[in-house]
Amino acid sequence: MSEKEATQDKKCSHRTELYIEVPPTCLPIVYSPEYNITFMGLEKLHPFDAGKWGKVIHFLKEEQFVTDGNIVEAREATEEDLLVVHTKRYLNKLKWSLVVATITEIPPLLFLPNFLVQRKVLRPLRTQTGGTIMAGKLAIDRGWAINVGGGFHHCSSDKGGGFCAYADITLAIKFLFERVEGVSKATIIDLDAHQGNGHERDFLDDRRVYIMDVYNRYIYPGDGYAKRAIKRKVELDWGTEDQEYLQKVELHSEGALNEARPDIIIYNAGTDILDGDPLGGLAISPQGIVKRDEIVFRAARRRGIPILMVTSGGYQKKTARIIADSILNLHRQGLVGGGAAEEAGPSLVPLMMNKSASAGEPLSAL
Repeated sequence: MSEKEATQDKKCSHRTELYIEVPPTCLPIVYSPEYNITFMGLEKLHPFDAGKWGKVIHFLKEEQFVTDGNIVEAREATEEDLLVVHTKRYLNKLKWSLVVATITEIPPLLFLPNFLVQRKVLRPLRTQTGGTIMAGKLAIDRGWAINVGGGFHHCSSDKGGGFCAYADITLAIKFLFERVEGVSKATIIDLDAHQGNGHERDFLDDRRVYIMDVYNRYIYPGDGYAKRAIKRKVELDWGTEDQEYLQKVELHSEGALNEARPDIIIYNAGTDILDGDPLGGLAISPQGIVKRDEIVFRAARRRGIPILMVTSGGYQKKTARIIADSILNLHRQGLVGGGAAEEAGPSLVPLMMNKSASAGEPLSAL
């Protein structure tokens, strides 16, 4: 895309409620109770823990890192927001319960009236999608941001799958390209156990987006066409363990960021790499996941590149605790939280410490 076309994009942007001003007392951590999917136990028919996002926040509150008052509440992405990437035809398809049942891999949904499917399944996913878009802008403003949900990396502009109904990663990048001056290049570091074929299809011919993808070569989706978009492809074998995995993550994260310096990093931090995950097929320990996230954040922060993290896949009950532990570790390492924004460069808004700290309460657990 030419500079002239990119400028035209910025002029044509629709009105959105997702790029709101956020008080400096808030951490750039985005969440809403609306993320969690609970409906007559149907959510239990998919191995995904459809309440894990709320559990992450619960653990972070227990450790006094966040409160209801210092996180950013996600807003639902509207149809107009979604149309920045999705085709009208695709969004209309989601009005059929059969289509949603296929995408989410929850077969009984096909027997439910679509208004219920919209309210109980798609609205939570639209809210998480809004959260990712919001976190993109926050990452630019603060140097880092975490959407406790999102990471629907199997969905592209015109096709969903693998529990992914909306292309939140593509949307976050397109919103930034269209609306934020100085953002014209992005790098996706996708470390979910599965290939991120959705964003890969969306950015197949877009030289502004550099994709690094590390995944189990033998599992879903095995999308050969989409693989052509990957600039740095790392295919793993069954049962890959910590030492080999972390060496590869560090080597290739550094290599990717040296090869192309982006204005924003979107980090898809799936926890389905955990040993014992029923779908991931890898054998990474909880400590390995915490170290992995630290490696990626350190590579970004050292270069002063804003980073947005989304949580993506993870199909065991213990993944929520691991995500929370990882965020707490990033704070301990000085990579997120009070003072972290200053390290990302002078153009970024400094982030005030959360209310617990400013009130003088101890943060001993951090």
